Amino acid sequence: MNLSQIDKHIVGWLSDYAMSSRVNGFVVGVSGGVDSALTSSLCASTQLETHLLELPIHQPQNQSKRAYIHMKSLKETYGNVYMEQRDLTLVFDSLVSTLNLSKNHNTELSLANARARVRMTTLYAYAQNHNLLVIGTGNKIEDFGVGFYTKYGDGGVDISPIADLFKSEVFELAKYKGVSQTILDAAPTDGLWKDERNDEDQIGATYPELEVAMKWVIEKNWNPLKDDINNILESNLKKREKEVLLLFIQFHRSNSHKMLPIPVCEIPKSYKRGKEN
Repeated sequence: MNLSQIDKHIVGWLSDYAMSSRVNGFVVGVSGGVDSALTSSLCASTQLETHLLELPIHQPQNQSKRAYIHMKSLKETYGNVYMEQRDLTLVFDSLVSTLNLSKNHNTELSLANARARVRMTTLYAYAQNHNLLVIGTGNKIEDFGVGFYTKYGDGGVDISPIADLFKSEVFELAKYKGVSQTILDAAPTDGLWKDERNDEDQIGATYPELEVAMKWVIEKNWNPLKDDINNILESNLKKREKEVLLLFIQFHRSNSHKMLPIPVCEIPKSYKRGKEN
C-alpha cells in the first residue's frame, strides 16, 4: 500500500465533503480501539474542527484510558482538536430501568445495541449543536462483510472514511499515522457488553481469517445472499478456510438488512391514478 497517498486521499476527501456540506468539521466517538484512533487521526489532519468524544457506559478502565491518552495526544499535536468525556452510564441505566424489559434470550443483545444507540444520539446532538458531521469508524469487513455493527447505533453516521479499508490495512495506516502501540496491540472489541468479550469471541473468527474469506468472495464474484454454499463445501479450500467462509456467509446473510437500503413498499401507479369503485 502507498500509505502516504491513501492518507492524503482520505484527508482530502474529508475536507472536501465538509466544505461542500458547509459544516465546521467533525465529531468522532473514540473508544480506545484502532478504528476510531485512525479515523480521529485522519480527521485531525484536515485542520478542520475535530471534536473527540469518549462516551463510556460501564466501560472497562483500560478502554477508557487508551481513549483518553489517544485524544490527549491528538489535542497536543493539532490545534484544531477538542476532547471531552461524557459518561453516559446513568443515562443508560435510567433507560434500562424505564424500559423494564422482560428477560429472555434477546435481552442481553438488545441492551448492548441500546448502548450504541445512546451513543449515536449523543453524537448527533453534539454534532448539530456545533455544526459538525458525525464520522463513522467502521472498516470494510464490519460495514460490508459481516455487518458487525449496530443498526442506527455505530452504523448511524454521516460519512465513513475508512470503510473501504480491510482491518489489516487499517492497522498499517494507523501505524503510519502514529497511533500508539498500546492501541495497535489491544484486542478489537465493540465495548458493548458487561464483560470484556472481544470481536473474535462474538464472531468466532479473527479479522485476518475474515479478510481472507471476504477477498475470496470478491475474487470469485460470489454472491453470499444467493449462491449455493455447496460450491464452497465441495471446493478444495482447507477445513478452517471453509469454516470461516461459511461463518462469513452466515453473518452476511443475517445482517444484510443493515447493509441494504430500507425496503420501501412501492405503490403501483395505476392504483394511485385509479378511482375507488
